[in-house]
Amino acid sequence: MIEELAREIVKRFPRNHKETDPFRVLISTVLSQRTRDENTEKASKKLFEVYRTPQELAKAKPEDLYNLIKESGMYRQKAARIVEISRILVEKYGGRVPDSLEELLKLPGVGRKTANIVLWVGFRKPALAVDTHVHRISNRLGWVKTRTPEETEEALKKLLPEDLWGPINGSMVEFGRRICKPQNPLCEECFLKNHCEFYRRRGKGEVRNRTER
Repeated sequence: MIEELAREIVKRFPRNHKETDPFRVLISTVLSQRTRDENTEKASKKLFEVYRTPQELAKAKPEDLYNLIKESGMYRQKAARIVEISRILVEKYGGRVPDSLEELLKLPGVGRKTANIVLWVGFRKPALAVDTHVHRISNRLGWVKTRTPEETEEALKKLLPEDLWGPINGSMVEFGRRICKPQNPLCEECFLKNHCEFYRRRGKGEVRNRTER
């Protein structure tokens, strides 16, 4: 049943990735941390119009990037990370992005979510990225009972076939923004309400705070 519901989420909320180059996916995902998609897109576009390769960014100074990526927020920290990541890619990996989780996690500012997005979008390898949307929704639906995104990732991998690992992230993000919102989720409009633990509990009066998982 969970697999069927997951496929329906992917079908109804498809997420197409315009950019699939591993390096651009990596840098754009770093820029996306704690900001909205539209801000990420603007910052990425400006950045890649000036710096197109790891080699070019490796030679830059963080302050050279400030005005280009300012819209992404936390731009000073992100600029420093982007330059450092680029230098490491050039010095250690010959200017190429590594295609393993272990190596990606060695890069500064790259956590499991970012690494898994790069593996799926950039290399089309089975990888399940779990952000706040995926973590919240999976727990709300009752698919998992986990405390951290890392625990959710491991639990979902056991529940879903590999072909759903990559797509489920983007689709759940869209689903979470439009229907299963962090606050005041639109339960009555949701096609999953009859299969949702949160909705059932709320109907019984067990859920008082709508921000609850």
